[in-house]
Amino acid sequence: MIGSNLIKARTRGRSSARTPHGLSRPATMTWEPRDARGFSSTILPYEPTSQKETAVAIEVRNLSKRYGAFQAVKDVSFEVPAGQLVALLGPSGSGKSTILRMIAGLETADTGHVVLTGEDATRMPVQERGVGFVFQHYALFRHMTVRDNIAFGLKVRKLPKADIKARVDELLELVQLTGYSRRLPSQLSGGQRQRVALARALAPRPKVLLLDEPFGALDAKVRDELRAWLRKLHDEVHVTSLFVTHDQREAFEVSDQLVVLNEGRVQQAGSPQELYERPNSPFVASFLGQVNILPLGTIAPHDPPRDVTAGDPLLLAGAEAAADAQIYVRPHDMEIHRERNGRPAWRAVVTRVTPLGGAARLDLTIDDSHGIQLELPSDRLAGLNLHAGDAVFVVPRVANIFDPHSRTFQPVGGGTDAAL
Repeated sequence: MIGSNLIKARTRGRSSARTPHGLSRPATMTWEPRDARGFSSTILPYEPTSQKETAVAIEVRNLSKRYGAFQAVKDVSFEVPAGQLVALLGPSGSGKSTILRMIAGLETADTGHVVLTGEDATRMPVQERGVGFVFQHYALFRHMTVRDNIAFGLKVRKLPKADIKARVDELLELVQLTGYSRRLPSQLSGGQRQRVALARALAPRPKVLLLDEPFGALDAKVRDELRAWLRKLHDEVHVTSLFVTHDQREAFEVSDQLVVLNEGRVQQAGSPQELYERPNSPFVASFLGQVNILPLGTIAPHDPPRDVTAGDPLLLAGAEAAADAQIYVRPHDMEIHRERNGRPAWRAVVTRVTPLGGAARLDLTIDDSHGIQLELPSDRLAGLNLHAGDAVFVVPRVANIFDPHSRTFQPVGGGTDAAL
């Protein structure tokens, strides 16, 4: 997998870290308005900064879009490396689909540029962009067979009949629908229809493939199956793909990289694991999965105490943070013990134990005022023999300390140390 440095949310006035690939990766992202509305009022000619055609397939530069008084997209910039499957992830109304439609040419940007494989496509007609688009609701031709739906774009291009047949046969095998070529869309399941739609988008050999919540209309079991199938298909065909979803699990399972959006702006970009473990904002930390948020002052330090020079990570991070700093920790990044083991810990009381098959969820309270959740394997729960009302010690292995004044996160734990 190409490193997360290849997807870059633009930064201004911040230092950058060098990556193993020799490119710079922004450490913290900010956005600066350029006029009263927050974006430039004109589209300037696109001037490429370097020859990146072979490395970057999609480049979005300072893209903005307004619908009346509503600002849907606000100065968005990111890059998609050639051959990768990247997810635009965010809640409803964050601008994901609008960005995708502007890349495809189905919407016109107010400002900014769309560059496809090194060529400025901002004002290019849809049919000349070389983009394949897969919609949430299939958009198949109901009166056409599976074969004719897949062949439609090739016929429009007036390719030789023999070439069309060969390409459709190839795609039918690729999407595992060889025996369904004469069926109408009404004779297919939802998952099969979406595979036909994907084959139709791939038929003209597009430069990039855009997918707008392609599994949104399917039930949970079919979604799970198609996620695994799409990832396998992408690994076979290697077409650069940009995938819109609001489902965190879907994004994590399918994509190489994530671009997280909220309120029309890029919040953070990088690999799924990097963003999950090292979020750069409270929004990203909370949106990418359940997280416990507690005042830093509620956790007891090492016992016996360590000073900063001895390397106590909590003291070191806390010394740099404000007095009202918070500690963010995921439910599965904590341990639970009957006795204090000397590491930083919360003294807590079990309020509920919920078995979840091979795992269990524990609800606990700290200082009678802060609730947290913890997950652990069922065999570990059985060994502890925990019940509601039991007093325990909760130890974070990995955490992030958030300073609300500097708006920065300081990761602690992990790395070469198994715990704090």
